[in-house]
Amino acid sequence: MDDKNYGKISGFLKARFDLHKDKAEQDEVVDNVRKGVEFSGTNLWVLIFAIIIASVGLNVNSAAVIIGAMLISPLMGPIMGIGLSLGINDFELLKVSFRNFVFSVVVSLVVSTVYFILSPLSTAQSEILARTSPTVWDVLVATAGGLAGIVAQSRKDRTSTVIPGVAIATALMPPLCTAGYGLASLNIYYFFGALYLFLINAVFISLSTFVIIRAMKYKKVEGVDARNEWRIRRIMVLTVVAMIVPSVFLGYKIARSSIFEAEMKNFVESSFNFDRSMVVRYDARYDSDTSRLEVVMMGEPLTDQTIASLQGLLDAREPGTRLTIRQQDNGDRVDNSSIDKLYAMSATMLSDKDKRISELEKMLDGLEQRRLPINSLKNIVSTLDSTKTEIALAKVPLSTESGESADSIVICYISSENGEELKLSREQTSFVREWLRKATSTERVEIIIR
Repeated sequence: MDDKNYGKISGFLKARFDLHKDKAEQDEVVDNVRKGVEFSGTNLWVLIFAIIIASVGLNVNSAAVIIGAMLISPLMGPIMGIGLSLGINDFELLKVSFRNFVFSVVVSLVVSTVYFILSPLSTAQSEILARTSPTVWDVLVATAGGLAGIVAQSRKDRTSTVIPGVAIATALMPPLCTAGYGLASLNIYYFFGALYLFLINAVFISLSTFVIIRAMKYKKVEGVDARNEWRIRRIMVLTVVAMIVPSVFLGYKIARSSIFEAEMKNFVESSFNFDRSMVVRYDARYDSDTSRLEVVMMGEPLTDQTIASLQGLLDAREPGTRLTIRQQDNGDRVDNSSIDKLYAMSATMLSDKDKRISELEKMLDGLEQRRLPINSLKNIVSTLDSTKTEIALAKVPLSTESGESADSIVICYISSENGEELKLSREQTSFVREWLRKATSTERVEIIIR
């Protein structure tokens, strides 16, 4: 590639990735960040309201409510203030930002702890549990979010959706409220896990802000003691290392556990194919020292030779993993709790369906009673006999000697209103009977004349 083409490509890339394009003045950016640093008056009350909203969202497991709290939370202000002050060596702004950062954390913990102490809901929902085990992926999200946030803040037009998006992605508020839940429930694991996630977000958003400020060559504050600058840089490096090392370890452990569980699923599906035995359930637990796979089976018990063969296949896939097979007649009692629950649920469902069928049959009988052609029958009888009559018509089940319902019978009762004798002949009665058979689709018809 000649120098001319190289220069064109280089110029094209620089123009596309230039952060100085549409950049706001440094004083404007610093003033804007400084306004978000202070926590008093409006900012403080908005913070308290956001904490309450986020705590309620975590308590009732509502992602929508939690997102709303993240959007209105002002916690990003002092965090970006720390990164900006480090980038321009403004240690007075650093002190103010750090002081307000600590104050906001304390307020958040106090308010969320009080809420969870007073709340009648004490169960740790999935939204709470999801914020107790930070990993290296949270570091990547916080870093990318912080980069996007400070780039958006440094533009002339700050009306974009970047800042709200960063607030949602980095999720500063929910971990703090989860830490408050840990304090309220005296669960140290939840408290430190959630607080660690919050600190990861805060540290790497500040670091991203520092990197972008230096990349855009913001003018540094003059007259700063070089020893203080070096001391703060060293503290910053140690803080970043302290945050990232545990997260890498936890991220590796989670990734390794996920890979192990996927391997065990494939192993069970491919190796436990027997004609007279089936897998009821299995449980795979990864551990750096001794991982295990427990399989519960039904049917014909596997022989010791088959079990040894399965253990060999498992060692080939995951060396050191212990295989335990729960089945009948091998000294272990089969764990039938899942099956018993399934049977109980099935029996309950069948019972409910039987009741529903019985109710529907009663309703159907009532509908059939209402559909019987009594008005048409009365017109026919009045045509055959001029005497004023009373007619009752019913379709009822017919029981056999065994007590089982075999068929239905239509019963027709005809009598005169004033006690006069009806003059229906045998042929007319037969005609009425045949008409009722066709009209009711019932073979058995009994006519009672009084």
